[in-house]
Amino acid sequence: MRIPQPFATGALFGWLIVVPLVPYARAAGKPEDSGTANSPVLPPPATEFRGQIGRTYKDSTPGKFPVVKAPAEAPNVLIVLIDDSGFGQWGTFGGQVPTPNLDKLAASGLKYNRFHTTALCSPTRAALLTGRNHHSAATGNITELGSSYPGYTGQIPKSCAMVSEIVRQNGYSTAFFGKNHNIADWETSVSGPYDRWPGLQGFDHFYGFVGGESNQWQPALYDGNTPVEMEPPKGREADYTLNEHLADKAIDYLHQQKSVTPDRPFFVYYAPGATHAPHHVPKSWLAKFKGQFDRGWDVYREETFARQKQLGVIPAETKLTPRPKEIPAWDTLTVAQKQVAARLMEAFAAYTAQTDQEVGRVIDAIEEMGQRENTLIFWEVGDNGSSMEGSLYGLFNEMVGLGGEKEDPAYIHAHLDEVGGPKSYNHFPVGWAWAMNTPFQWGKQVASHLGGVRNPLVISWPNRIKDKGGVRSQFHHVIDLAPTILEAAGIREPAEVNGVTQKPIEGVSMAYSFADSKAKSPRQTQYFEMFGNRAIYDKGWIATCRHGRLPWENSGGSDFTKDEWQLYHLDDDFSEANDLAAKHPQQLRDLQDLFWVEAAKYNVLPLDDRFIERADPAMRPSLIAGRTQFLYFPGARRIPESSSPNIKNKSHSITAQVVIPEGGASGTLVAAGGVVGGYSLFIKEGKPVYEYNRFTQDRYKVTGSERLAPGKHAIRVEFKYDGGGLGKGGVVTLHVDAKKVAEGRVEKTISGRFSADETFDTGLDTGSPVSDAYESPFKFTGTIQRVEIELGNENLSQTDIERLRRVESTRRNSD
Repeated sequence: MRIPQPFATGALFGWLIVVPLVPYARAAGKPEDSGTANSPVLPPPATEFRGQIGRTYKDSTPGKFPVVKAPAEAPNVLIVLIDDSGFGQWGTFGGQVPTPNLDKLAASGLKYNRFHTTALCSPTRAALLTGRNHHSAATGNITELGSSYPGYTGQIPKSCAMVSEIVRQNGYSTAFFGKNHNIADWETSVSGPYDRWPGLQGFDHFYGFVGGESNQWQPALYDGNTPVEMEPPKGREADYTLNEHLADKAIDYLHQQKSVTPDRPFFVYYAPGATHAPHHVPKSWLAKFKGQFDRGWDVYREETFARQKQLGVIPAETKLTPRPKEIPAWDTLTVAQKQVAARLMEAFAAYTAQTDQEVGRVIDAIEEMGQRENTLIFWEVGDNGSSMEGSLYGLFNEMVGLGGEKEDPAYIHAHLDEVGGPKSYNHFPVGWAWAMNTPFQWGKQVASHLGGVRNPLVISWPNRIKDKGGVRSQFHHVIDLAPTILEAAGIREPAEVNGVTQKPIEGVSMAYSFADSKAKSPRQTQYFEMFGNRAIYDKGWIATCRHGRLPWENSGGSDFTKDEWQLYHLDDDFSEANDLAAKHPQQLRDLQDLFWVEAAKYNVLPLDDRFIERADPAMRPSLIAGRTQFLYFPGARRIPESSSPNIKNKSHSITAQVVIPEGGASGTLVAAGGVVGGYSLFIKEGKPVYEYNRFTQDRYKVTGSERLAPGKHAIRVEFKYDGGGLGKGGVVTLHVDAKKVAEGRVEKTISGRFSADETFDTGLDTGSPVSDAYESPFKFTGTIQRVEIELGNENLSQTDIERLRRVESTRRNSD
């Protein structure tokens, strides 16, 4: 007997069965089989089942499975985000580095020359993906400097759903390749939690690295949240870097996605991490730029400025802003300093050119699949201005400067041929960063001025953009990309996502500008703030205030009451060259008042320029707070430095319980850090070895005198710290089964972080090798039963503690 449909509602009528409502995601007012979830609530509320249910399938009629489809004609979306790039770096916008693939894309679309970022990495990425201002998305700084103030936790709230989650629930395939710097430092270990990893932020696939930067030769990668290692193709070990590898992975994904679902649009976020330091690049690329920068940054800036005018990417009446007095003129450098600076710039230029090629390969793959016409591409050249964190004269190992120390100029000059290679960790001088930001003042971190926040943007969508090669000068901000994508795809902004009421998106769509170069921008007001550097734009005017320290210095903040403000009329002054503060004091006061209104509205307050205090780990959760004893079991590897034993500035011991097989064994027992700095306990040629690598430049080895016999052994390192401050030396004794087998000294140690990307491992050395005595991973061929580490309790002075915090702050700010 068929159950009458009106009764099949879940009530019990005597002998009738209970029939629950079958959940089915469908937007109100849409036919059941439409498959479009374009709803103000994601996922959409369940609706009633429209089939018929009898006692058996023979007298029942099925409904339809809910398969969500994107709106008709919704485009594929590719977002390309370049790291640490200035306005005058890429050839498409007048730079000296040829970038033919960006040229090609710009010729098919539009160049935006008044587009802005936040002046730093994590904040720009949070703003881009959420469509909210960086403080609104709780990312007022990089995640490693988070505090409990609402605008600064570094934990993007669920009320700011990423555009990836919105389009995913509206029928898109989603993938993320490259740099992810939006996960809190303490949430990057195997213990998670994974709430803020891409898999729970709308990305079906993630392949890349976590943190501010990555070694291009031996990166610490994740597939989803599983650690993986980059394996170069056979025969390519000497010239295969992460830049190429990420393009390979993205292309492979695109091929698979369109093979399986050719009608399903993709959303791909491609953020390769280039051109952030270290500026690693194959020698074949480096050779292309030999000798091209010998005339220095002052000449480069003048020539770039002339090209920018010729290309029409800046107005003809633009003025070139002068070099700050804090940056040395090229002609004041010694011959050796010029040689070092020129080589470092050659590496950076080569890195930029290689990046252009690899992004071009991804776009070519889209074209070869016949998808180019209906793919909306955003190529954003920089998450901030070019980086001024490489010191006044450049660095062979950037961790030296970030560690609050000075690198011996003679060292880098003696190793020029290694710049860009796997033994280096190079960063170029401040003067080159200033030149890369032509025609503007300042650079990365300095949110008050355009050198820190104005980045080139190219948008291409052949199906919709007909003004091929056009220039757009409407004022826009990185928060405007998300609403542009939603409008282009025909997807409404949701009021609720996954049960959480959403903060309204604060960006505005740029789609209006695709067809009209003269259209007025709906973005009339925008604040900027980073480390107390701040500005406020309103209706063509901008008030700016550079606050406190210089971005390449280690010193902390300054008195906010002593800040000096400048005023520019950007409608008439493209480069911020004419300060009008004295002429228009009321205009300046009005804008200063407006800044406080916007700051209160978007969680910018309290202003915080601290370096020392914000680096204090006590300000954030920690997996290891208070622990002095650590026990590791077989397989423990790729543990972030922030979640592993901090052996610095204190006495400590490391004990590895091992079993040596017949015939002997070799390999790593314990390692922390990498080529930039760290320590390793390993066995080579049957003998135990301890090596301390201080910034690559000083290596201290203590080697056992006898080969280890087969069987169980306890190999122990005792480090007796000299004390008396930070970064001091100590005595190392090496023991095998309680017998001392060697002793030596480490004259100086690293007081802060070993690196920005290397990890702690047992049984192998992932990433780059700590020691120059082996190649990674140098896996141990015996058996490790356990590793124990015990930390001493050194009594540091308050001065030492504050300096350590300052060192940590400087390191983290580079990200």
